[in-house]
Amino acid sequence: MRCSTALSLLALCALTSAITPSPCLAQVDSQTKQLSHDIFQQLIEINTTDSVGSVTAASEAMQQRFLDAGFPKEDIYLGGPNNLKKNLVVRIHGTGAKKPILFIGHLDVVEARREDWTTDPFKFVEKDGYYYGRGTQDMKESDAILVTTFIRLKKEGYKPDRDLILALTADEEGGKSNGVDWLVKNHRDLINAEYVVNPDGGGVDMEQGKAVAMDVDATEKLYGDYQLIATNPGGHSSLPVPDNAIYHIADALQRLQNYTFPFELNAITRAYFEKMSTLESGQTAADMKAVTAATPDKAAIDRLSQNAEYNSTMRTTCVATRLAGGHANNALPQMAQANVNCRILPGHSLEEVRQDLIRIVNDPKVTVRYVDSAGQISDTAPDRKALPPAALSPEVMQPLEKLVATMWPGIPVIPTMATGASDGVFTNAAGMPTYGISGIALETNDVRAHGKDERLPIESYYRGVDFYYQFIKALSSGA
Repeated sequence: MRCSTALSLLALCALTSAITPSPCLAQVDSQTKQLSHDIFQQLIEINTTDSVGSVTAASEAMQQRFLDAGFPKEDIYLGGPNNLKKNLVVRIHGTGAKKPILFIGHLDVVEARREDWTTDPFKFVEKDGYYYGRGTQDMKESDAILVTTFIRLKKEGYKPDRDLILALTADEEGGKSNGVDWLVKNHRDLINAEYVVNPDGGGVDMEQGKAVAMDVDATEKLYGDYQLIATNPGGHSSLPVPDNAIYHIADALQRLQNYTFPFELNAITRAYFEKMSTLESGQTAADMKAVTAATPDKAAIDRLSQNAEYNSTMRTTCVATRLAGGHANNALPQMAQANVNCRILPGHSLEEVRQDLIRIVNDPKVTVRYVDSAGQISDTAPDRKALPPAALSPEVMQPLEKLVATMWPGIPVIPTMATGASDGVFTNAAGMPTYGISGIALETNDVRAHGKDERLPIESYYRGVDFYYQFIKALSSGA
């Protein structure tokens, strides 16, 4: 049975989704299903980590698929700053009635050690209704979906009312050569668009098999790393002194752990809590209403802050992620250091937070320095701020809401602030409003991106294939 906008079928979907799995499952023809499976497997099994992998290998593999599908060479660009970090840009030409839409997806993945996993992280494993492998959630599943969709549209001879551009890029997960940043600075003409859709954000939240909300990331936090370092002349460990570099760092981290950044909402996070208050119940719903009041209730803020997701939505967060110190077991440490990773609310700068950390640490023996994306350390941080939220364009939201009502009847579309960070920071800064929209549905308690045994429900993947095919057509059909 195919999903339809017919009222009778929508009513059936809405009724049955609450008590049984929805009959409106993804309807993907066998040829498309096989293509999307093969592309997904191919991407997972190409190692694109920064340490030993190659984004170029993945870009070249997808370039060949586009060439085999009939894309002209002149509509495909492969390039980057070095031989391992080449990005791929592909274009479907439209009528030109409207300005282009850019879709972005990073091909690199975070590191994964075989000994930590129950499967090989760089093998595409199907097991117990899931696809396992590094990148199955972040974000090779969406890369594969976008490649599949562009090939599908090309083979159909689809003529959109605007150009559709796909950029598959390097180094969102780390490294020195971020692909979106590089394209903006070196080949802006290839990716210039009215707005950007980034499936590395948003998505469908599931609770015990039932879809409860579609999130749309309309803004995001700013990523920042800081080095806390203490030095000391050292000496023999048989003559301990209180002025120990490791103790200074330990005390600094204890102060950071005990510190809470101020509460703050913006237009998107306020709308988020207002919408969520209608979906929650009891004390949680009341607290969500209370924090959006003209004078937010402190007790409500404190209760919501016990939830890590709500806490990170309401304030800047900083957490220690790495430690190093000492040079010998029988010597006082001459150096100790920690990396502190911060996710900064829009409107606040990297340097502002560095100054905050200096005040929080409150120790002249501990120096706080900024660490950039290339690992370079400096005494000051840039004054760059996370940009204010993009306007929720009806041109994007209306087609999305209609499609969500068809595929996941009855769930709300909720604007959210990404508490992490994405390549949208570069496209937003370039004047292209960016929306994090994914068709992938995940259980809220089974998010394994960056973690061990990363996996994706098989049904969720093929529904995502169906979603993006319909969504891109809705955005570009001129209807």
